[in-house]
Amino acid sequence: MNPLQQFDAEALYDELARQIKIAAPKLDNVALVGIYSGGAWLAERLVKDCQIKHSAGFIDVSFYRDDYAQKGMPAEVRPTHIPFNVDGATIILVDDVLYTGRTTRAAINELFDYGRPSQILLASLVDRGGRELPFAADFVAQSLNLPTNLSLQLTRETMSDHTVKLVLTLVEKDDTTPPTSN
Repeated sequence: MNPLQQFDAEALYDELARQIKIAAPKLDNVALVGIYSGGAWLAERLVKDCQIKHSAGFIDVSFYRDDYAQKGMPAEVRPTHIPFNVDGATIILVDDVLYTGRTTRAAINELFDYGRPSQILLASLVDRGGRELPFAADFVAQSLNLPTNLSLQLTRETMSDHTVKLVLTLVEKDDTTPPTSN
């Protein structure tokens, strides 16, 4: 994949956190669940920065995706960990990039295996357009319309002072990379 542009992921994170800080006090029994991997990184920070009572939960949707049979077993499957009671909770589902909606659908399906939340809201660092399913983020830092040959990648970079910085890069998919659906 060829990097084309970097976005100020920290500024985008600050905007997402600002939106959630405003909304969270008006919601009952709020808990955050991050979708591995970028959404999990965001949820960890958001819980602390937005002073959410519950620890962040993490969800791996690998086995819940509708394209599992086509893609097969992912290289890295992480355990889903939800350290709070889902029943009656207001879940803010956190993902780094909202694209087709298929990852969101898979995450919601898996969440219901853990209980019945009173409400599920969606938070995304970037909505890149291209929806195939009817999902929209309740909290989003930036919306873009990207062609299908471009992808956004969120990574973490450890700085010399040991702080961790988010890096969001726009990349062009090469011909050998299978398409991804977020």
